[in-house]
Amino acid sequence: MDRLVVKSPQDIERFVDAHPSDKRTLLLTLVALGGIFVDAYDFASLGVGIVQLRQAFHLSPTEVGLITAIMAFGACLGGIVGGRYIDRIGRFKILIINVALLVVAAIGAALSTSFEVLLAFRLLMGVGVGLDFPVALSYVAEIVNRKSKTASVGCWQVMWYVAASFSGLVILPFDTSVFGDHLWRFAIGFGAIPALIILLARYFFADESPRWAAHNLPLDQAAKILEKTYNIRVDLQASSLKESHDAKQTLSALFKGKYLPRTILASVICITQAVEYFSVGFNIPSMSQAIFGNSMTNAILGAVCFNLFGIAGAALGARYSGTVGVRRMSMLGYCIVAVSLLVFGTMHSQLSPYLMAGLLAFMIFGHSIGPGQGMTLATLSYPTELRGLGSGWGQGMARGGSILGFFLFPIITASAGMATTLLYIAVVPVIGLLVALAINWDPIYEENSAVPKVGSTSRT
Repeated sequence: MDRLVVKSPQDIERFVDAHPSDKRTLLLTLVALGGIFVDAYDFASLGVGIVQLRQAFHLSPTEVGLITAIMAFGACLGGIVGGRYIDRIGRFKILIINVALLVVAAIGAALSTSFEVLLAFRLLMGVGVGLDFPVALSYVAEIVNRKSKTASVGCWQVMWYVAASFSGLVILPFDTSVFGDHLWRFAIGFGAIPALIILLARYFFADESPRWAAHNLPLDQAAKILEKTYNIRVDLQASSLKESHDAKQTLSALFKGKYLPRTILASVICITQAVEYFSVGFNIPSMSQAIFGNSMTNAILGAVCFNLFGIAGAALGARYSGTVGVRRMSMLGYCIVAVSLLVFGTMHSQLSPYLMAGLLAFMIFGHSIGPGQGMTLATLSYPTELRGLGSGWGQGMARGGSILGFFLFPIITASAGMATTLLYIAVVPVIGLLVALAINWDPIYEENSAVPKVGSTSRT
């Protein structure tokens, strides 16, 4: 068993930076990112059942936009307001609280008897999602070594698209003639099952982030967390076991000094990627119906097939962002998205259904390989004492963009048509590309610096 001498919080940070990835850190990464699976399922499940939901409550296009946007509004609140508590009370407590909210919200939404009740539970679900993204990504960033940090955090998007595909596959075997207008209830309510599994897994396997503990807990407690997380023996040789003297930061710290350009870049990427995804990607089931025919099977299978391109792009984005950089991958993705939407919008009447589907798949691929990593950038642009705030702010910006996408897409599409709407949306990745060109910042600038050696270790 490895033995580590700890004299200060910096010894803990140096150990985490240099510690090779192993089965334990892989397990903890999966447990943390498992919440992203639940988050994505909760968003995507409503997209699959939106046709039945519209019929069940006789919703207008404005009400459809509201029922989808309300969850994003809750996530925006959860991210911005909750970010400070992620830094103040710790990663582990929030990891448990937010998934518990998702369990309650999924069951409540599925049993809703009115449009207003459904709105309330979707808002609660949004708050849970808004908390989960920043705390899960912060936790992963603080348990893996410096070399694999970008790739590990970036895996959240792979988890998202796997869950989005899973939501359709869960529903596909069920006969819509049996469930009728209530198929959406099953789709939403089923999300409580994986949420409960993740809740139990986090409670029994996870612990506090060693980095957060080093800065916020007495050193002897931080040492015990380090021992449990990495299965090592810690010899504490500190002159003082008092709590860290780190000052509690406020949101304004993100807009000062060297952090200001990072915050601007992360904000713009998070907003623009959310607008393009949640206006187009979220509505893939209904767009599949418009292209291939108005049936639930086309909606579900279309969504699953398109999300496979998301999985491929997300995997490549996570793989190469650690070497190429999140910013450069985002710029590449913006170009792919813009071209796809422009071609679709201008040549819509001349395209076969398969070419239209191909362009949408290319758009999803481009989004996931680049700008979809906005939350990765927001998480890795700040040190431990600011990471909850920074990641929470990024989540708030992403949900602000998703509110626009959720709410405006069905309204504009109803009046202008799908092709014209996609032309409008093509402006969004162009804006993101211009800002990314202007601000030259990427987390790999710090990650590629020399990894500190852990000199005071031995093996027993």
